[in-house]
Amino acid sequence: MQSSGTVTIVDFEPAHAAKFRELNEEWITRYFVMEEADHKSLGDPQGYILDKGGYILMAKYNNELVGACALINDGGGIYELAKMAVTPKAQGLKIGKLLGEAAIQKARQAGAAKVYLVSNRKLETALNLYKRLGFIEVPMPPSIYERANIKMEIEL
Repeated sequence: MQSSGTVTIVDFEPAHAAKFRELNEEWITRYFVMEEADHKSLGDPQGYILDKGGYILMAKYNNELVGACALINDGGGIYELAKMAVTPKAQGLKIGKLLGEAAIQKARQAGAAKVYLVSNRKLETALNLYKRLGFIEVPMPPSIYERANIKMEIEL
């Protein structure tokens, strides 16, 4: 668990499932459309992420869940950083940075060699955060997301 002021990063609990979905639907539908992979991961975070050796972290601000981030286990020591969301009313509080740092720390603890993510170039604020966390752009392979047009990774 990591804290900064009144922001606390906690491990996902089943009671967080609705908020995890809500936080992600909020940003996805603001910029894009929900895709099949979104419905799968957000509709069943336990089965799609956690049961496969992944992790979900939630951010609490003043005891309210305001952010989320997932690490999806791809196997072989590789994790995907996915479903990072911070509600607009809590943006600017460095919650994304805390979630990203906590996710990288969690991946290290799990023995990960690499963490990657896919995103969209129009999400400049998110891309800048990923760069500050140490991610670098790598060639973009085909993705399960139509909206994905950039891939970044960090070696651990």
